[in-house]
Amino acid sequence: MRLLIPNPGLDNRILSYEDLKRLEEEEAEDRPKWDNKAQYILTCVGFCIGISNVWRFPYLCQSNGGGAFMILYLILLVLEGMPLLLMEFAIGQRLRKGSVGVWRAINPYLTGIGIGSMLVSFLILLYYNTIIAWIMWYLFNSFQSPLPWSQCPLNDNGTGFVPECQRSSTMDYYFYRVTLNTSTSIAESGGIQWPIVVCLLTAWTVICICYIRGISTSGKAVYVTAILPYIVLAIFLIRGLTLKGSMAGLKHLFTPDVDKLTNPTTWLNAGAQVFYAFGLAWGGLISFSSYNPVHNNCMRDAVMLTAVTGFTSVYAATVTYTIIGFRATENYDNCMSNNILTLLNGFDLPEDSITISNYEAAFNHLNSSFPDIVLGLDIKHCDMQKLLSEGVEGTGLAFIVFTEAITKMPGSPAWSILFFMMLLCLGISSMFGTFEGVVVPLRDLNMFPKKWPQEAITGVTCFIAFIISLLFAQHSGIYWVTLFDNFAGSVPLLIIGVFELFAVVYIYGIDRFNEDMEFMIGYKPSIFWQISWRFTSPLVILAILVFYLVTLGQQELTYLVWDPNSDEFPSLASVPYPSWIHLIIFILAGIPALAVPAYTLYWLVLVNCRKKFF
Repeated sequence: MRLLIPNPGLDNRILSYEDLKRLEEEEAEDRPKWDNKAQYILTCVGFCIGISNVWRFPYLCQSNGGGAFMILYLILLVLEGMPLLLMEFAIGQRLRKGSVGVWRAINPYLTGIGIGSMLVSFLILLYYNTIIAWIMWYLFNSFQSPLPWSQCPLNDNGTGFVPECQRSSTMDYYFYRVTLNTSTSIAESGGIQWPIVVCLLTAWTVICICYIRGISTSGKAVYVTAILPYIVLAIFLIRGLTLKGSMAGLKHLFTPDVDKLTNPTTWLNAGAQVFYAFGLAWGGLISFSSYNPVHNNCMRDAVMLTAVTGFTSVYAATVTYTIIGFRATENYDNCMSNNILTLLNGFDLPEDSITISNYEAAFNHLNSSFPDIVLGLDIKHCDMQKLLSEGVEGTGLAFIVFTEAITKMPGSPAWSILFFMMLLCLGISSMFGTFEGVVVPLRDLNMFPKKWPQEAITGVTCFIAFIISLLFAQHSGIYWVTLFDNFAGSVPLLIIGVFELFAVVYIYGIDRFNEDMEFMIGYKPSIFWQISWRFTSPLVILAILVFYLVTLGQQELTYLVWDPNSDEFPSLASVPYPSWIHLIIFILAGIPALAVPAYTLYWLVLVNCRKKFF
């Protein structure tokens, strides 16, 4: 006997199979439609494959066991992500509605699931487009030679270089000081960085133009934004493999550290990355699938998108680490060359008497024979593994590590233009799905007048988002971007995902859902899908959620700041968040997660009041 919560009136809220057949035959449905299947697949691929594939996934691999993490991620991609992906595809295609409309049709008490997805998508939309604005800034400044981040600027009187740049690196200085003019605390706004405001305005204008008529315009744009990144990645892979040290980078990436699999954090990171990679619970995938023909094979789409997502993650990580290996090798060779030069000058030795191949033996001999002299020399510790690991987290990978490697390539401006054009396409194509997850629910909730055309809704939404995103154009903007990234897209998505599975299995009814699948694709899902929807996926998501909350509760909330007066400089200093940040975290993570029970309570009170007074 299966558990099924009573759900009166469901048949009246959803279209019957006969109604769906009639609408399809008469082409009487008022919803937009995809021009072709390729447009739909490319839009979904563009949504799932974003900027994080270039910087988040490679970092997670490197810091969580390399090849071992990659295998774990691919397994969870199938066990955790693919079942929920198919469920979102199928329920949107069957009910022909957006994220709010789908859950309201299943049961009005579940409308909060769609509202929670919309809130998460809106928060992600704000900071994600800020990163696109940074990409645009770098892209605009790539059309010059030499690249502006390849050398330190002169000081005010032109007698030397800026001390802050000399103490750090040209790439760090250009990102933190020239681009963002970063303050030393999230509490210190420092005013507005106007070049970033211009880039933000440009970024929102581009999104508005591409999405001005919904999928009828964004569907055309994905032919460029979804395909071009693969071409550019292929070019970078070919170039990267020809660079010295690329194999060292790949070895560092793929070497499995099996011991890491005993660490719960590794499983947490892998599971959370699956959720983030697919864009699950954002609402965009449900809307996209609702524009498909009723008999579209959504199961094949889910399997195909899972394969593409897994392949692209590994593909992008491979490209990234050929470049990181080259950068690390260049820095290692420079470090060794400086040490050799220091020893040659310190002991007045012949020029070729010490080389990289015999450096270790020569250094040990000199250090044992003349320890006092060696101690007085400025000998650096050259560690290849440390160089492979440093500075690869988050935005630092794209704006610092990659830019440094690009400056060392012949024809660096051309490579820089290619790289940031690729990131721009990845970002814009992901924004289409995120934007869809905001605009469609707003329209379903009647937040705009019904007579407003799509163009007006898109324009007003972009304008409001631009005004709010000025928060990230402050000198403290990077700290706000990090805060949003850490909390807006984590806990709420996991909670909403669990609610989605529960709603379909126990309120809509898994038997009804299986019948819907048979009606749409011609056969019922196999036992793998049944077990995944009922047990595997919800248990994996709940385990990740519990581990995340326990880990978060045991740690002090800190963030990294760029502070030239810090003892750790030029490294970023770790400082605790101010106490008021807990309120912001509640707004970012708590309100979207609580939207489901809050709306359920609201609807319960509303229904009881209607019964009492009417």
